[in-house]
Amino acid sequence: MYHSRELVVCLEAMDVAGMRRLWGQVAPQFVQHDDAGMVAAIHLARTKSELVRFNLRAWSHAWLIDHGYPSLLPDELKPRAQRIYPVIASGVGIAVTSKYPEVKSAVTVAMTNAVLEAEADGRLTDAPFVRGRMQAARAYAVKKLFGRLGD
Repeated sequence: MYHSRELVVCLEAMDVAGMRRLWGQVAPQFVQHDDAGMVAAIHLARTKSELVRFNLRAWSHAWLIDHGYPSLLPDELKPRAQRIYPVIASGVGIAVTSKYPEVKSAVTVAMTNAVLEAEADGRLTDAPFVRGRMQAARAYAVKKLFGRLGD
C-alpha cells in the first residue's frame, strides 16, 4: 500500500504517533523508533523532503543542528534557512591583568576551566551562573598563589 500523502501530512504536523503507525506498516523490517527517536527521524525526513513546505524544513534544520544531528537540507537552501532561524552563538570574555605573567596565566587558566565546566553542565547561556563560577575560580587561583590575603 502506498502512503505518500499520509506520510507528508504526518511530517508537516509532527504527528509522532501517526508516523510510528505508518512506519510500522510501510517498513516493519526496519528499526521502530521510540517517541524521541521518531521526533529526530521526522525532523531529518522533513529536511530531505521537497514535498514539505520550506519554513517547516528550515525549522527542522535548526532543530537538528541545535540537537547535534546532521541535517539533510540541501547546501543551497541552508543560508536561507539560517536567515529564518539564526543560530545563537554563545561567548564569554576573560580579562586578567597582572604585572606577573605567571599570575596572569594561572588565573586565566582557572577562569577558562570554570567556563568549560559551565559549558559541560549545559549552563553556558546562564550569565550569572558563569560569572559566579569565574569569580570563584579567580579567587581560588589568587588564594592558591598568594595564600590568605586580607582575611
